[in-house]
Amino acid sequence: MTASTSSVLKDSLNKTTFSFDESQRTALFNQVKTQHGLLFAADIKALCAQYTITHDELLRACLPVASLFAVAPISHFLVGAVVVGIDCDDAINFYFGANVEFAKQPLSLVVHAEQSAINNAWLKGAQTIVQIAISDAPCGYCRQFMNELADAEKFDILLPDQQFKLNQLLPHAFGPKDLGNNYSLFNPAPQTQTFEANADIDTALTKLALTAYVPYTANYCAVKITTFDNGCFYGCYAENAAYSPSLAPLQSAISQLHLAGLSMNDTTVKSIELLQTKGVENQLHVSESVLASYSNLPALIAYSLALIKTC
Repeated sequence: MTASTSSVLKDSLNKTTFSFDESQRTALFNQVKTQHGLLFAADIKALCAQYTITHDELLRACLPVASLFAVAPISHFLVGAVVVGIDCDDAINFYFGANVEFAKQPLSLVVHAEQSAINNAWLKGAQTIVQIAISDAPCGYCRQFMNELADAEKFDILLPDQQFKLNQLLPHAFGPKDLGNNYSLFNPAPQTQTFEANADIDTALTKLALTAYVPYTANYCAVKITTFDNGCFYGCYAENAAYSPSLAPLQSAISQLHLAGLSMNDTTVKSIELLQTKGVENQLHVSESVLASYSNLPALIAYSLALIKTC
């Protein structure tokens, strides 16, 4: 992180009371939706200048906007989260996230807001996480999920009126190194394999699957949701040392679709494809369970490909 980046973030301890009015929230929601859950560094600078507020004030004020992306048919409890991440150009971006629930399915299949925002940052190329702002205190599940991150000991967790380090919220934590894993989400082991060739599968899907964070099962796995009018949305498998907080690739992709303001329905979704690693597949049945929450969606297309050593 450069000195200029550090200076932008140094006000993170300040408590703020700035909030957008309804029309301003709607406008910002539409902007973030158009950018698929992302505010770029230039957007952040412009908004801070427009409202004469600090980076930290803007970050907290974005939480009600993030909550607008939530899909919670079971709890009706809308949670928003925003990750502050630094990309490969050393630019500070805001990556939005919100909870996603699946009606008539086990509660363990839900996507938590923190997972959604972290997943969004990961898929959109963030290299480092420096802050995570959340509209409500993170549950134990989310604290465990955050403990898998490369920056788990460094980033700040901002609530509307409080701030913490993760070790304050998760003392005596169980993490990757307890399972002999010296890598982490955002700092994975080097990839030394590729998939066998298959002309029927989108190259982007195979490339993404190879970036999955799967140190515990080795099921390099990804999902592609193709829409009729709004392009494709991808999701990737992100495992956790405690296993349960792992984020499945279909949920990852659905979260991305919702962050573009779209819905999982038959007028939006054209096809859904799942790619897994041959011999270690574990996502077919859970994906089918999630899709059973919806009506009239196209049948899941599932592929299994063998891995080949590249060096």
